[in-house]
Amino acid sequence: MTKVNIISGFLGAGKTTLIKKLLDGAFEGEKVVLLENEYGEVGIDGGFMKDTGVQITELNSGCICCTLVGDFTEALGQLIDTYHPDRILIEPSGVGKLSDIRRVVDDISRTHEVQLAGCATVADVGKCRMYAHNFGEFFIDQIESAETIILSRTQTTTAEKVEKSVALLRQHNEKARIVTTPWDELSPATMLETIEHPTFLLTVDDLPEPDHHDHDEHEHHHDHDHDEHEHHHDHDEHEHHHDHDHDEHEHHHDHDHDEHEHHHDHDHDEHEHHHDHDHGCSCGHDHDHHGHHHADEIFDNIGVETPKHFDEADIRAALEELDDGNGAEYGQILRAKGILPTNDGRWLHFDYVPGEWEVREGAADYTGRLCVIGVGIHQDAIKELFGI
Repeated sequence: MTKVNIISGFLGAGKTTLIKKLLDGAFEGEKVVLLENEYGEVGIDGGFMKDTGVQITELNSGCICCTLVGDFTEALGQLIDTYHPDRILIEPSGVGKLSDIRRVVDDISRTHEVQLAGCATVADVGKCRMYAHNFGEFFIDQIESAETIILSRTQTTTAEKVEKSVALLRQHNEKARIVTTPWDELSPATMLETIEHPTFLLTVDDLPEPDHHDHDEHEHHHDHDHDEHEHHHDHDEHEHHHDHDHDEHEHHHDHDHDEHEHHHDHDHDEHEHHHDHDHGCSCGHDHDHHGHHHADEIFDNIGVETPKHFDEADIRAALEELDDGNGAEYGQILRAKGILPTNDGRWLHFDYVPGEWEVREGAADYTGRLCVIGVGIHQDAIKELFGI
């Protein structure tokens, strides 16, 4: 019997970080395979996971949903038949629908010895309200379709804001076990125990209604009026605090979660990016969270491979500028990540979500790669920003 764990979460919530934590002690003695589905043509997370020692299979041709169910089912079956793993970890795209993944696992359990042994969603404690409001069709599907919800970055916010996020999540899932303790305080074994022994079990009948769209007939309409589709920031109440020592290039990072985060001290519960998607924004879609859209209808992505070598200072400056110009200048950037070679012979891995970014040294890859995901992305401006 092969156990399957699904670790979902919206863009930048911390899925890969959680999986790394689990791999660092929760599966001792088990043969583990990781099946990743990244949105866009260029997969990055597989490069981030190279040092874990597990077999990694990537699906980068799109989100696992109605258009990729066949590919995903085939890949899952091949993994089981080829490797006979004790456990498969599935990391869906951040803009994928967890309900779709669960249905596929349920289907394949009819032909293979597979057991869904725990399904968790990671949610950024500071962005729950913003993502539920702006991208509820995807974010809330993940919340509704999980038995365990794991809040990330709780160590960087107040107890009051954690309570507000829990209350919001409870509106969409009354029974799920919600993890609020900072991850540093939980061992990998405790985290796995929490995921695998929830207080209740969902069935396929409990999941949100499946997407019956014929996506072959849908065009991708991203005609965004950025005068109406902008970020409303009250800078009198929410200043950006950049405590940078540029002579020493130091960044004061909180190592409790994303290890090297660059913090702008945003209050993401109150400092929302208002796009009013639920009421029909200028992208032309009805964003009711139980609507049926393919991710390509809502989100844009840039995936680039490049042999160019970079200076670390230029990468950091680009990420700083990306954050400062998020919305008006570059489109609404929800996630950016990359693995890039430097002029001094190192490889730098970077992660970006609105208000936070990190740069760290990591393993080399076959070439430089970066991926940017968002809404109404200005592709030329972003490529120029990174000099590619």
